[in-house]
Amino acid sequence: MKTNQDTINKIIWKACDTFRGTMNSSAYMDYILTMLFVKYLSDFYKEKVEVLTEKYQGNQKKIKKSLQNEKFILNDYCTFDYLFKNKETTNIGETINVALAKIEEDNKIKLEGVFRNIDFNNSKVLGNTKERNSILKHLLEDFNDKELDLRPSKLASNDVIGDSYEYLISNFASDAGKKGGEFFTPANVSTLLAKLVEAKKGDRIYDPACGSGSLLIKAAREIGSHEFQIYGQEKNGQTHSLALMNMFLHNINDAKIAWGDTLRNPLHKENDMLATFDTVVANPPFSLDKWGQEELTDDKFGRFDMGIPPKSKGDYAFILHMLASANPEGTVGVILPHGVLFRGASEGKIRTQIIQKYNYLHAVIGLPANLFFGTSIPACILIFKKNRKTQDVLFIDASSEFEKVKNQNVLRDIDVQKILHTYKEREVINKYSYIATRQEIEENDYNLNIPRYVDTFEEEEPIDMPKVKENINKIETELESIKHEMNKYLDELGL
Repeated sequence: MKTNQDTINKIIWKACDTFRGTMNSSAYMDYILTMLFVKYLSDFYKEKVEVLTEKYQGNQKKIKKSLQNEKFILNDYCTFDYLFKNKETTNIGETINVALAKIEEDNKIKLEGVFRNIDFNNSKVLGNTKERNSILKHLLEDFNDKELDLRPSKLASNDVIGDSYEYLISNFASDAGKKGGEFFTPANVSTLLAKLVEAKKGDRIYDPACGSGSLLIKAAREIGSHEFQIYGQEKNGQTHSLALMNMFLHNINDAKIAWGDTLRNPLHKENDMLATFDTVVANPPFSLDKWGQEELTDDKFGRFDMGIPPKSKGDYAFILHMLASANPEGTVGVILPHGVLFRGASEGKIRTQIIQKYNYLHAVIGLPANLFFGTSIPACILIFKKNRKTQDVLFIDASSEFEKVKNQNVLRDIDVQKILHTYKEREVINKYSYIATRQEIEENDYNLNIPRYVDTFEEEEPIDMPKVKENINKIETELESIKHEMNKYLDELGL
């Protein structure tokens, strides 16, 4: 029987019960996701050993030599099986930490730093020795479920583990509230953006604020093959580790995910200049304060030649970085708050140049409010294309089409498909979409506020005054009747 995603989801989500009640999900997320990754590495390696043992009839020298060429190398005391056998020891947290350090050391090129933010011997998070040992013992027992067989030959598909990992991340992001938005973009929003940018076979795909990497993975999936190269950068070390694990669990083994502040120190460079890419996507932090304006007024990469964004709002800093990172035929897709469409001063001047001088803006898509973890404000998607042949801009107002699920609004598949169809066909739909000419945008002083272009005003039905008068007369007659009845009862009571 093959291991499917539902089985993995059920077992791993049940494992979360080990932590629930002792700490919130933002604290135990790393322990669950790291243990899933270790279980995956162990089962992958175990099967390779089994295959090679049979192939070389137990010849340890040949087996060991062949294992050196495998995707991952695992020492015996780094495997999940070893950790499970030692679950009763008084220093199990330290044992797990040693195993993680050795995994990094033996797989330095691929996994260096992947476990830098996790400590299974942390008394501040996991409690005193007795409490910590109890939690870790139960965690290992949860992951030892016989149905959780992650050997490649036992998986229902190549994406099963990766999709389960994404499922867990999305649930943790939902629980984490505001902090959840720092590492995860809601699934249908990232799917929508991935389909809008339409990455092609052979593309280099880049996300300068990649979070856990879900947007990059979805953009790559649209290609339908493994002929692509992924690049990303993430400032938060904890989230960077999530992205690395996410890539491997989706069988993307050559992703180049850098750790650092993209605006202050972009790490994807070629010949000491910014590397350029075919497809650039991002859901950067909205209106980031203190993004580095003072340090970047003389940016050596020339990203801010159109102007320096305000120091309290980094939205256009990310837009300009992304445009500079797109090659001459590149496509850029970015999710940002609506303020980027109409704010003035330096942002207005930058927006004007992007449209007037460079003709990069291709489409503006307004999304519903309350889609994103940690903020209820509505967002928009901006699509930029280098080397455009036309000067018009498509505006779509999809702000009223969604489903409310608990306290969060959700884009349904039907909403995503309507946006995609309208975008690809560049279709004008009454009260939903409009294609604005350059002249119209100039007349609006390069203000891109969607209601200026898509008229969603609903005319009220005309008031039927004769009907209103008739209703008033009817109410007055009824009141007179009630008044007459009340007086009758009062007379009978002698009042």
